Amino acid sequence: MKSNFKSRKKAFVVISTLIVVFTFLSCQHTVFTNDISTSKKPWTHLNFNSHDSKFSFAIFADLTGGERPEIFKVAVAQLNLLQPDLIVNVGDLIEGANSDTSVWHQQWDNFDKRANRAIAPIFYAGGNHDLTGQIARDVWSNRYGPHYYHFRYKDVLFLIFNTEDYSSQRMHEINEIRKEGAEIFEKEGVEAFKKSAYAHLPERVTGNIGAEQVRYFKKVIANNTDARHTFIMIHKPVWQKENEQQFSQIESALHQMPYTVFYGHTHMYNYEERNGRDYINLSTTGGFQFSEPGKSFDHIMWVTVNKSEASLANIKLEGILDKTGRIPLGGDTLKFE
Repeated sequence: MKSNFKSRKKAFVVISTLIVVFTFLSCQHTVFTNDISTSKKPWTHLNFNSHDSKFSFAIFADLTGGERPEIFKVAVAQLNLLQPDLIVNVGDLIEGANSDTSVWHQQWDNFDKRANRAIAPIFYAGGNHDLTGQIARDVWSNRYGPHYYHFRYKDVLFLIFNTEDYSSQRMHEINEIRKEGAEIFEKEGVEAFKKSAYAHLPERVTGNIGAEQVRYFKKVIANNTDARHTFIMIHKPVWQKENEQQFSQIESALHQMPYTVFYGHTHMYNYEERNGRDYINLSTTGGFQFSEPGKSFDHIMWVTVNKSEASLANIKLEGILDKTGRIPLGGDTLKFE
């Protein structure tokens, strides 16, 4: 009796295994079929550029400094046409610069309403417009939690930094100088702003990441050395700071790992190679633009990860058309550059 039970159990295991194998082979077989029997084929090869670990995501850039109406709304519709796995950004999502907490919430409500129209999830990064000052920090914390964080998707590591990481006292000082600069910009324009105290403030250009943030990311990196690729989303280029010692620790921790850095803030596109890696300054996705030709334009970055490699493509919003040959949501009437 016991022998018969063992035999039946063994037979069940064998049959189950065969069913799984047959199902797998059937699925593999139906991926590509054709009815051509000749030795010559009208195609190059059948090494399809597809596998489970391959995916694409999109990055959008600054919206601020005087957001131009409808651009980001159209960009979200265009991203829905492209259908990335996920969407990230490099900060400056709202204008900010107001001491009234309710205004901050109104601005975030407006942004969230548009962002929530995206099919793919959007992962927020904070910029100086989003995180300068205690009110800004508190509103962000209440709505979105941590100012910096990480996540992992399909064995790819994403590090989201906060470059407005100052002591409370220094943050207050910067915020007051920034408020004055914002008023000058709004009332007197770009040229007057260039002469303001905020325009010449070193922190305005490079930002800062504190020791606690550095410790956090160094630990994250140490715990994810098997990541296929690491992407850094950061608003300001902190590595450009004179005698910089904080971000260099992050670069050292990553030195044997493939990684790519994306940042914003300048509203002008720039590419540089640093430490043998790509450091890319994105332009805008609806933010104020400067007059330098070829540098300031509305776009998204399309990133495709294939094993440990990252393929990067800039797509200008004016070139993403729907099936009718038009830019979605009446975007044909908008000026993207």
